[in-house]
Formats: sequence, structure tokens, C-alpha cells
Amino acid sequence: MMGVLNHLSTLLLLSLLPPALSRVVEKFSDVPQCKNFFLNGTTPNLPGILVGGTVQDQKRYKLICQLFNNIYRFATLYDTTNRIPVFSAYTFTGPPTDPRPNPTWMIEPQLNGVNNSPEMKNMGEHYQHQAGNYDYSNSIPIKGVNKGHLFPCSHAHDLDTQKSTFTLTNIVPQVVSFNNGRWKEMEENVREKLMTDCFSNNRKIKAYVVTGAVPSKNKTLNNTLKNALNNRVNIPDLMWTAYCCLNKMKKWKAEAHWGWNKKGKRKTLKPETLGELEKELNQFHQGGRVQVFPKDCPRGPKPSTNQLSWKNSLERISSTVRNLSNSTMNRIG
Repeated sequence: MMGVLNHLSTLLLLSLLPPALSRVVEKFSDVPQCKNFFLNGTTPNLPGILVGGTVQDQKRYKLICQLFNNIYRFATLYDTTNRIPVFSAYTFTGPPTDPRPNPTWMIEPQLNGVNNSPEMKNMGEHYQHQAGNYDYSNSIPIKGVNKGHLFPCSHAHDLDTQKSTFTLTNIVPQVVSFNNGRWKEMEENVREKLMTDCFSNNRKIKAYVVTGAVPSKNKTLNNTLKNALNNRVNIPDLMWTAYCCLNKMKKWKAEAHWGWNKKGKRKTLKPETLGELEKELNQFHQGGRVQVFPKDCPRGPKPSTNQLSWKNSLERISSTVRNLSNSTMNRIG
């Protein structure tokens, strides 16, 4: 009886939610709680996909406000053709408070039908517009890939948010040695940096993070992907991530990383500037400029006022040579 009452109360709560609060939305700004995962409410600008907060191909790309236990946890832009996320955006507010959970993998019901529940759920195995558990079955021995989080569980502060990261709309196939090696090492290093460098005015940790994937374009004539699981789920070529936050001096700080999703020697993914990441991503997005974060976030290190221009450097060298020459001539004379 109690289970029936709980189910009825959940249905009643969901029925009271206005249409704008459904999980799949036309704009992230439609849901205030979802908008807050982006710095100043500004979504990334990805030419051809998402421009000015508006999806360019609304049949293919879907905006998901990731809802778990009636709370919005993070935001995802999902590609229903490649069946992988384009990016997931979240706020980092501290390290996990609980051990890593091992929940059942979930999917987004509203990608199967707009009238479905807005809560991520574990349902079946096969889906037309998104990846299912079946697609990842035997993926390690066959393709050498495993499930790679965009919003990593290790960056989620509380247990429910940790569990919410285990949705296949937040997952891409990552090469095992890359996911478990240099990408994991980078996630750990970034987590430590966020904990020390990203304090808000009230001394609480807060950073805005966006992590994305660039899909493979290696297609056959019948429009299935060679580089895919079950000819359905794209195995991306490139993984990238960036964060922006206020540091202790109330100055904006930004950093980025990216790496190719392939086997290779375990080389640390060195920190890059936000500007360098956007320049890298511009190669994959035609018709405009990529902007991951608003202009407040620094694109690169500011030039030092003590640095000399090449012209000034040459003049200094010439002056030094002349002085040495004159000094030598005076001693000879």
C-alpha cells in the first residue's frame, strides 16, 4: 500500500510540473535551475550545433536538464544521430562526500517520447534516439572501449549527484587505456586544482565546467559508422574539458585540456589555455567561432609588462655590441 501511495505522489508531483520543467527543453534558459550550470547563464557557442543558446538542428540535437530524484543535477546537449552527448555542463562544489556508487545505468525517457517521465530511469535495452546498455555489451573485447563519463562521478559532491552521472546520455565510448589512463589522471588533477583555486566570495568552492566530445566522421556509404558500437553509437575522436571560476583574489581563472581518444603511451594531458581549446575546436565547427565560456573567462596568460618586443630586443643587442666595440677601441687608443 505504501508503495502505491509513493507512486501516486510521484505522479502527482510530476503532473504539477509546468511544461517548461520537462527534462528535454528547447533552451536551457527555460529552466532556471538548469541555466545555473552555465556561467552567467551563457551556454557554449558551437557553430552548426548550438548558437546563442538555440539548437540549429532540433530534430537531431536535444537539450537535457538532467533530473534525478526531483533535482536538476547537470545539463547535457545530446546528439541523437551519433547517440552520444556533445557536452555536459556542471558546477563543481567540492569532492564526493561518499564512496563511488555502482548504480544501474539509466537513460532519458523523454528522448523516446515527449510525454514520458522527465526523470532519468533504467528501462529497456534498445532505443532509437539514444544509446542503450545493449550497445555497450561486449564493447571492451570487440572495440576496446568502455563507458566514459563527461561529468565524472569523481567531480560530483553528493551521493545523489554521483548516481545521476550514470546515465548513458552522459557517456561516450572511450578507449580503455585512454579513459583509465591519462584522461582519468587529468580528471583527478583538475579536481585537486578546483578545490584549491576556485573559491567564491563566501569561501565556498564553485567552478563551472564543460566537458565535450568531438565525434568521428568516418562514415561508410550506407551512412553507418565504421567507428561505432553496433553501427549505432559513435566513438568520438577527441575529448575536451574546460573550467572557469573565481580564485581567492576574485579574479577569473580558466584552464582547459583535450586529448585524442585512442591508444598511446601514457602521457600527461598538460593544461592548456581556454583560448587554445577554442582554437582547436574551431577546426571542427565551421561558420563561426567556438566560445566555451563568456568573455569574463581569460583566454590566455596576459603578456608581462616586462617583456620586450623583438624590435626592442634587437635595439638592445645592437646597443650592447656598439658599447662593447667603443669600449674596446678606447682601450686600444
